[in-house]
Amino acid sequence: MWLDEARSTVPAMRTASDREGRAYGRAAGTVDADLTTVGPGTSGGELLRRYWHPVAVSDEATNVPREIRVLGEDLILFRDGSGNPGLVSPRCVHRGTTLLYGKVEDVGIRCCYHGWLFDTEGNCLDQPCEPERGQHRERYRQPWYPVQERYGLVFAYLGPADRQPALPRYDIFEDLGAGAQLVANGESIGSGGPPIMPCNWFQTHENVMDPYHVFILHSTFSGTQFTEIMDIFPAITWDFTDYGVRSFQDRRLPDGSVLHRVTEVVLPNIRVVADPRVGSFAKTDNVAWTLPIDDTTTRIFTVFRMGAEGDTAWPTKIKDAPIYNGKSWFQLDAAEHQRYPGDFEAQVGQGAVTLHSEEHLAASDRGVMMFRTLYKRAIHAVADGEDPQCAWRREADALIHLQAGNYLIQTTSAQAT
Repeated sequence: MWLDEARSTVPAMRTASDREGRAYGRAAGTVDADLTTVGPGTSGGELLRRYWHPVAVSDEATNVPREIRVLGEDLILFRDGSGNPGLVSPRCVHRGTTLLYGKVEDVGIRCCYHGWLFDTEGNCLDQPCEPERGQHRERYRQPWYPVQERYGLVFAYLGPADRQPALPRYDIFEDLGAGAQLVANGESIGSGGPPIMPCNWFQTHENVMDPYHVFILHSTFSGTQFTEIMDIFPAITWDFTDYGVRSFQDRRLPDGSVLHRVTEVVLPNIRVVADPRVGSFAKTDNVAWTLPIDDTTTRIFTVFRMGAEGDTAWPTKIKDAPIYNGKSWFQLDAAEHQRYPGDFEAQVGQGAVTLHSEEHLAASDRGVMMFRTLYKRAIHAVADGEDPQCAWRREADALIHLQAGNYLIQTTSAQAT
């Protein structure tokens, strides 16, 4: 096995003294707050608030108020009787009880305590206990955030009103052909795991720009988790794009052709990954958003373009497929997860928030370093009063052309050798 051969060639480590390198007395590790913070007023949180984020699958917005947490803020999501989604702060501006127990009506949500009614933009429409049902009700407004629905997701903008960008579109989801459909879900993608990940969003997101882990974690370490093609060691390069960073992974196949695989990240938290099962050679069929719930909790939303009605998106197939001893990820016990780790185990295993001061980045981490650099540039742009990259104001500018996918490149026999 490749990994066993590599291990056999690693020389034993030698130090000048057996006291060197011991864990005792080490300074406590530290976190790079620019990369990990998501709350209001933090460097990372203020950057993230300059973009739209999916906060729910459309089906999750109903006439029953729903508690959600986004970028460290607790909010209430609902859909009024006219079909409009709304996102408001939980505490009613009247006396502070939560709108979780509110009643959704045709034009808004009514507080259970004294009946104040608010529309989806927080306007107070009715105060039934006040004279004339509220002579000055227009003076009161429930804190709210703008929302839009697109591609089967509810998106929210939590930033300053005067900086609100256009909600982006993606070329693979526009002008769908006959029989094509879009399917949205709020489940993690990859090698398996629960929808909510108990770790910081950044350590899950930068994983997309770490294609070497596919060869180790998903292939040679514990066996093929996706497809045997991924067991082939790739030649990898990275570059910056107009939207973020992308990686190129070339695998030489037995017939001499090359699997040219492209993955992308788009600022600030969009990930575009081609089918790791390599079910076809084509442009990607999905876009995913890594939503920071707070500093230590993450959810991934994904939209898929699918062909025939009734087809199943590839993450669902991976999630339900037997991966170890005939069991799916959710059926494995603790010992089996230890013997067969995947993305969830490796990323959550870094801790709730990874300690950046204890990292030792190497040449294979170039893509991770590139994305971190780009992200910090965007933070500095916001701090300088500028719009960050990919926060377009005009709708016409907010169409993203993706390149991610699995492509088969035929080569001549001379090139193959």
